[in-house]
Amino acid sequence: MRGGGAVACHESAAVLWDIPLLRHVPGAVHMTIPGEKHVSSRRGLRRHLDGLPEDDVTTRHGIRTTTLDRTLFDLARTLSFEAAVAAVDAGIRQVAFHGRDYREGVAEDWRERMLVRVARHKGVRGIRQARAVVEFADGRAQSPDESLARVHLRTLGFQRLRLQVPVRGPEGQTFRVDIEIEDVRSFLEVDGLGKYEDVALRSGRTLEQVLLDEKRREDWIRGRTQQRFVRAEHSHLRSAASLAARLSAFGIRTP
Repeated sequence: MRGGGAVACHESAAVLWDIPLLRHVPGAVHMTIPGEKHVSSRRGLRRHLDGLPEDDVTTRHGIRTTTLDRTLFDLARTLSFEAAVAAVDAGIRQVAFHGRDYREGVAEDWRERMLVRVARHKGVRGIRQARAVVEFADGRAQSPDESLARVHLRTLGFQRLRLQVPVRGPEGQTFRVDIEIEDVRSFLEVDGLGKYEDVALRSGRTLEQVLLDEKRREDWIRGRTQQRFVRAEHSHLRSAASLAARLSAFGIRTP
């Protein structure tokens, strides 16, 4: 990076922007280096030759890197579809959330801006996937596993999916369920172990209290909505087929 010409990009830029790389461990540092610099890819360094306008360059943590929009555009083209959706979902969260409020107008403005970028790069490698990822992405997904579950549900043929669906609680509070599969009037909760095992996430509650609170929440949601409620752990998301098997165990047939 001597001389200030090199720019972190792709997976390396994702690290700088705190973007998750689902099921993907980079094997090298990814850099865009000006054409006049005679630096070739080698072990530990992946050089990219894509044109990089100055508007697509910023500084983060003291390192020259691609902007968030450019980083997500590159990831949407080059990662697997599942990993790309998880990355772009996380990027939209950074853009659209203000405190606990998800600003749908901001998210849709971002989507339109990205679709314009996609249209400008017709013929570039991976551009068809990039369009599909941008159209499918949703910043309300709160974890890579939620993004993965949504991809699998779409692969299985479900069309009407709602995220972070509010259900009014017994004392006026709002419970939110990760995914509603409207096609079959069912909820899918992507159950990470962190909320049970991580002391910081338990907000001072014991493990027993967390489990009891979850049971009461689930019972209320079932009774209030009269809809099925399925929990899926990471192991159930290995593939679309494994998620289909989990749903089938609860009487939910896939299209």
